[in-house]
Amino acid sequence: MTTLKRFLSRNKPLVGLIVLMAAVAVMSPSFMTVDNLLNILRQTSINAVIAVGMTYVILSGGIDLSVGSVLAFCGAVCAWLVAGDLSIWLAIPLSLLLGAGLGAINGVVIGTGGVQPFVATLVAMTMLRGATLVFTDGRPITTGTGAAADAFWNVGGGYLLGIPVPVVVAAAVFAVCGLVLTRTRFGRYTYAVGGNEVVARLSGIRVNLEKTTIYALSGLLAALAGVILTARLESAQPTAGAGYELDAIAAVVVGGTSLSGGKGTLFGTLVGALIIGVLNNALNLMDVSSYYQMIAKGAVILLAVLADSRKSP
Repeated sequence: MTTLKRFLSRNKPLVGLIVLMAAVAVMSPSFMTVDNLLNILRQTSINAVIAVGMTYVILSGGIDLSVGSVLAFCGAVCAWLVAGDLSIWLAIPLSLLLGAGLGAINGVVIGTGGVQPFVATLVAMTMLRGATLVFTDGRPITTGTGAAADAFWNVGGGYLLGIPVPVVVAAAVFAVCGLVLTRTRFGRYTYAVGGNEVVARLSGIRVNLEKTTIYALSGLLAALAGVILTARLESAQPTAGAGYELDAIAAVVVGGTSLSGGKGTLFGTLVGALIIGVLNNALNLMDVSSYYQMIAKGAVILLAVLADSRKSP
């Protein structure tokens, strides 16, 4: 019994996901079909990829409000490159490097410049949204009809062994970033900076470099999400990614990562992203108005934050 209680206490998000899925399965017989479950995974994959980078940021004691704008800008640049029939083996890496660079700028402003993460990334969010509108002239950029466009579509709409490619990409991101977080010095330093930045600095950790790298990772993964979304839609929308930063933060917080930094896991973030995805899908299946969906999502986030505040000393 003690072991069971310990498991339930340590895996509250996972238990919540199982209970939610069971409840939805009872209310909607179509929920547990293979097609619907794959649809949930596909829809969740973009938020999950962004949430991985957000987990690193929040673990370090920061926040990144610019990920939605990074997604939009890098997606627009990638669409423009693909429309010019540039090989996807060049277009995608260039877009990812752009995202990493934009994230690194955030990290430098926060680490070296001493600007609060909320303010720095809010400014970046606003500027990049404007830059996207300027770059696209406020109109969608289609990927065209060339060979590059045909190959590019598979990144967002294709299947690999019967599994949507975005789901495979998201799984790979979680696997690699999970190993980095738990098995490398960089991962340990991420926890250390979020736990106590002063102690981390006194211990010899190059905190400013650590923050720059963390925000660069967040930008790279936001750009990857932008590439996937653009490939799936076969166009880059100037308003793409609006509100995605809130969904990513929600997935991280619902998954049990502390907003004060230093505590959390990527597995929890994965569960949190799935909870958000299942909740959205369930409300759609039950034909609930999108207005009420926003209220329901807000209530879930509030409960997660309250639970986090009760755990904090």
